[in-house]
Amino acid sequence: MKPTLPDFDGLLDWSVLQPWLDDAGLPGDGPITEVRQLTGGSQNNLFMLNRGTRQMVLRRPPRHLRANSNETMLREARVLKALAGSDVPHPALLAVCTDSSMMGVNFFLMEPLEGFSPAGQLQGRYATDASWRYQMGEAFVRAAASLSQVDYQQAGLADFGRPENWHGRQVDRWRSQLDGYRDTPGYQQSGLPSVDEVGRWLADNVPQDGRIGIIHGDYQWPNVMFSLESPRISGLIDWELSTLGDPLLDLAWVLTSWREPGDPQIPGPGSKPVVEPWDGFMSRSELIALYGELTGRDLSSLPWFFVLACYKLACLLEGTYARSLVGKAPKEMGDYLHNYATWLMAKARQLISAA
Repeated sequence: MKPTLPDFDGLLDWSVLQPWLDDAGLPGDGPITEVRQLTGGSQNNLFMLNRGTRQMVLRRPPRHLRANSNETMLREARVLKALAGSDVPHPALLAVCTDSSMMGVNFFLMEPLEGFSPAGQLQGRYATDASWRYQMGEAFVRAAASLSQVDYQQAGLADFGRPENWHGRQVDRWRSQLDGYRDTPGYQQSGLPSVDEVGRWLADNVPQDGRIGIIHGDYQWPNVMFSLESPRISGLIDWELSTLGDPLLDLAWVLTSWREPGDPQIPGPGSKPVVEPWDGFMSRSELIALYGELTGRDLSSLPWFFVLACYKLACLLEGTYARSLVGKAPKEMGDYLHNYATWLMAKARQLISAA
């Protein structure tokens, strides 16, 4: 007799899902015998499935679909498939459902990753051994460098984004994102300091030596799994913002999540590191030097990318803040992310002053 599996209030329809899984050539034997929902990720849903002695992770869109939710699932699956056999640490793609009529959504299955996504207090030896924390920075850079070396055309991703004038389009692209929150009741766009000033500087200083490759698009602590067995990344996760762009933006994204003496100090949590304890980590200059050593790339235009990372991330974070004002996201999270966005703009101004 097959066990009765929870459907998580309709997120999983086992009447159609179980037969599909049986036919998908997945690891393990027999039906799914156990399922649990995983934490992490504010938009999409993750479930750990047990099939015989094997486990796999199912990823599907949120209950209330956004306009591009199903397309995003297929894009994530596509980039994971393209990375197979590369040096980029990532979860192996197992199967993808392209028929959204079956369960109402597109979804895919991937191999589980060992370890944890760092946030707040670090786990295992990362919490007690400064040398492990130092190697976290190395792992971030090595994974970003590996991704930058993937030939997107040979990987079948020539149409995965818009390479033409990518650098020149960035300011308008993310400013339009910010402008989209304007009609949210209670939201004041002017609450994000210096956004016009930073946007003008970016538009006036577009680098002429840009490159195009696959970018993760949200390369930061919550979207990386670190192994508890050794100081290394077991995989990059949450590829929903992946596209074609300049890989230096992924490195710059990491730099925004680093904290050093001399960084802006503002009231609230934005000035604090995302993880603790923070001592023992590589400096930003060491991260940059390692990336240059691994890729051979001239990094003289990196300040522009660092400012762009601050600008883009702040614009994105303001979206959650705006949703929190109308009850579509927790107020505490919205306030935290708005404070973080404010810190990012302060950091952007500091970088511009030093440029």
